[in-house]
Amino acid sequence: MPQKSASAPAVPPEEQKLAPAARTTILVLLVAAFVVILNETIMNVALPRLQTTFGVTADTVQWLVTAFMLTMAVVIPTTGYLLRRLSIRTAFILAMVLFSTGTLIAALAPAFGVLLVGRVVQASGTAIMMPLLMTTILDIVPPAKRGSMMGNVSIVISVAPAIGPTVSGLILQYLQWRMIFVIVLPIALIALAIGARLLGKMTSETEHSATPLSVPSLLLAIPGFGLLVYGLSSFGGGHGGEVEAGAAASGPGATPFIALGISVVALTFFTLLQLRLQKRDGALLDLRPFSYRPFTMSLLLMVMAMVALFGVIILLPMYLQQVRGLDPLDTGLILLPGGLLMGLLAPWVGRMYDKVGPRPLMIPGGALLVLVLAFYTQLTATTEVWLMVVAHLVMSLSFALLFTPAFTTGLNPLPHHLHSHGSAVLSTLQQLGGAAGTALLVGIMAAGTGTAMASGADAVTAQVTGFQHGFTASAIFAVAVFALTFTMKKPVYEELADSHEAPAAH
Repeated sequence: MPQKSASAPAVPPEEQKLAPAARTTILVLLVAAFVVILNETIMNVALPRLQTTFGVTADTVQWLVTAFMLTMAVVIPTTGYLLRRLSIRTAFILAMVLFSTGTLIAALAPAFGVLLVGRVVQASGTAIMMPLLMTTILDIVPPAKRGSMMGNVSIVISVAPAIGPTVSGLILQYLQWRMIFVIVLPIALIALAIGARLLGKMTSETEHSATPLSVPSLLLAIPGFGLLVYGLSSFGGGHGGEVEAGAAASGPGATPFIALGISVVALTFFTLLQLRLQKRDGALLDLRPFSYRPFTMSLLLMVMAMVALFGVIILLPMYLQQVRGLDPLDTGLILLPGGLLMGLLAPWVGRMYDKVGPRPLMIPGGALLVLVLAFYTQLTATTEVWLMVVAHLVMSLSFALLFTPAFTTGLNPLPHHLHSHGSAVLSTLQQLGGAAGTALLVGIMAAGTGTAMASGADAVTAQVTGFQHGFTASAIFAVAVFALTFTMKKPVYEELADSHEAPAAH
């Protein structure tokens, strides 16, 4: 494990201040990130309407979600290389121009294929924004203050996806589907204009290395990460679309296995190539953050948590609509309080982290997660809706106590030259964890439903059985998360100060 330098004096946490220019930079990035991440889930409720509008099948319309995830999975691993060679302002403009262009294409799309292209372009901008936000915080925020700032990041990560379906449901209730993009576009353009102007005086300490882009790495990353997400998504039945029992019984076919096989081969060669290239700082995705134990353990915990979280995000709305017969807007309104609670708690959790460290927050968070998922395993066709609202609030509380400390504990120890790569690795594996959670839990749910129907159960009972199986798998991951919370350690600011170099403000 890398050792700290003994030559640099430690900076007392109370003396580490954040300059006004740095605060402005982070605020602009937070607002822009909220807009682009909101768009990640805003389409889910609109899929049935778009299927009818364009006259396509359910499998085809799901590509509006699948293609977005695939693009994110391919682009995010390249951001470690990209962010070391661009200023904050340049990377921000690139991200927002891509997102705004994709939004415009989608708003004007005359055919399904054009809408799909718009979603891909949108995803390219979104993929740059989150690593940019986290890298910037690591670059310009003193270590002792990062918990509070990561709490603000958690607002973006939790609230934006939570209100996406609700916003989409409200728009579709009264307006045409194009308004989903028409409403977002001016907000994105305003954020772009303000950011391009305010970020002009603040740049990150980029390397501007002459090392060229490793084309073989890129050619391996595209099938490696892209086919991994595609294969996992195929097992998940299309990201939360209604799963037919017959389809579950017949299995997913050979395509996902072929995709995963090619992915494993490509990622193996990709990893070997990165290990060789990083010796001369030429890696597309530097893997040296894994040599820091806090980063590795936090990343493992977050991937497990993302599997549980995304599984529930998919299964719970499916249960509410398929078993309880609620419409998408009512479903979104039931889930909205939990997302808002996570957002309200995130800044407080960040401040507490700076004071007490990770364990006093994460251990209770892990315990609550186990308890609430144990409750979900007991859902029936007549479980009171208010109980599910309370359970979702408790689950949101548990994730609020987990995510901000995990982000900060994992990224804090990294030296400056690994900030962008650590953020890229973290964002990449978050996407993979979400895809794996969706695939695994929806697959288990569908298999449980099919088995119950084959045993003679009626349709509702079979569906409830399937959901219980899916939530049981999620609860198992929650137990693993709880166990990992005991490995989290409070950061030693004297050590962190040695590896932190503040970037220059110009």
